[in-house]
This record gives sequence, structure tokens and C-alpha cells, in this order.
Amino acid sequence: MSSSGAGPSSAEHAGVRVRQALPSDARRIQEIVTPYAADGILITKDLITYFESIQEFVVAEVRDGDRWVVAACGALHVLWDDIGEVRTLAVDRPYLRRGVGQRVLTALLERAGRLGLQRLFCLTFEVDFFRRNGFHVIEGTPVGTDVYAEMLRSHDDGVAEFLDLARVKPNTLGNTRMLLEL
Repeated sequence: MSSSGAGPSSAEHAGVRVRQALPSDARRIQEIVTPYAADGILITKDLITYFESIQEFVVAEVRDGDRWVVAACGALHVLWDDIGEVRTLAVDRPYLRRGVGQRVLTALLERAGRLGLQRLFCLTFEVDFFRRNGFHVIEGTPVGTDVYAEMLRSHDDGVAEFLDLARVKPNTLGNTRMLLEL
């Protein structure tokens, strides 16, 4: 799938550009995520979920001949006034080990800074990647009991992962909880 234009807030570097995801990217995001979900690395989501959360996503495009191809995605989900979650960071497998995922994470970190977030959480199998980017392994949930109680009201599976709730354990076994102080 190619993109006809850079879209808003696009920045190109070494044949890779990262931009805000558009509704027309939702199907491609699902295509990129599906193999990881099948392997139990990411959570399976319905297409409607990508449409509903498209404003949280950025995509990385790589030059493929004379066109740009969406090769990676990632989302920043605000959890509370000072903490957000990096979620659904995925690179289409043919584009792995080319720095595309790094570019997506950098864009998400910049967005978190613009939003005034102080901490970023992630739940990942890619511990070394996130460690290289300043994240550290944590135990438990890094919020107080009052915030925890409020967050329990969320119906979002990602928030349930953050809270380490039993109902999401089959999806999160083996993942590592990590945090970055901005």
C-alpha cells in the first residue's frame, strides 16, 4: 500500500519518513500487526479499533522505488495526566533491522514531550530495544492507589495490561513491563 503524500507533520531522514497516521492507514496498520498478533507478541484487535484510535498512531514510510510504503506503526496512548503508553509498535517484517522502528519510537517520544507527559510505559518482548531508548524494567503498576482505582473504570485492554489485571494475563504472559522517565 502506498501513500500519495507525506501528510501532516512528516519528517524524512535516510529514505524513511514518519507522519501522523490517517484513517486510510488503518487497514495497513492491521496488516502489519496481524503476524505479531498471531505469534502472541501483540494483542489482536478488530479493524474498527484501529479506526477509532487512528489519531494515536504514527506510521513510518520507506521509499520503495518511486513510491512510499507504510512499513511500521506505533501509538501513544495517554493513560493519565502524567503517564502514557507506547503501544502497537510494529515493523513489517521485510523492513526489520533498518531503523524504522527506532524512527517510530522517536516520533512517539517527541509527541509525549509535546503533551507534557512525564513517564512512558510499555509492555514488550523487545526489552533490549526499549532499554537502549532509556526504558527500565519495573514490577507492578507505577501509579498510586487513587489513580489505579480511577483507571479500573477503563474498558481499554491496554489499560488493563498496564494495571496488570488477571483478565489480560493470557495475552501478556512473558512480556516485560518497562517505564521511561521523560
